[in-house]
Amino acid sequence: MKKKLFFKSKIKKDDIIIVLSGKDKGKQGIVLKVIKQKYKLLVEGINIKKKHIKGNPQKQKTGGIIKKENLIDISNVAIFNKETLKGDKINFKILDNKKTRIFNSNKKEIIYKG
Repeated sequence: MKKKLFFKSKIKKDDIIIVLSGKDKGKQGIVLKVIKQKYKLLVEGINIKKKHIKGNPQKQKTGGIIKKENLIDISNVAIFNKETLKGDKINFKILDNKKTRIFNSNKKEIIYKG
């Protein structure tokens, strides 16, 4: 039986990220959901796909084409540092017996949410 490995994600929900590669390179967005098992993120306004929906007259649902966010790999994004206006790496530091996230470039604590 294969053992499932889970990773400790440095990027969390409501963080502002910047896309490093792919068709949305350079765009910023807010993390809506982190899927740890698949190493994927759901980001607002990033990796938008069109989906064709079939209508159902019995449930009063109309068909058509909708746009929705798709998952993006966690390795293709970096957390956005507002002071340097660039993507940054994350380190951990223990402050007041709490493990906190800090930016790697300027050693400041990550405190913002969305």
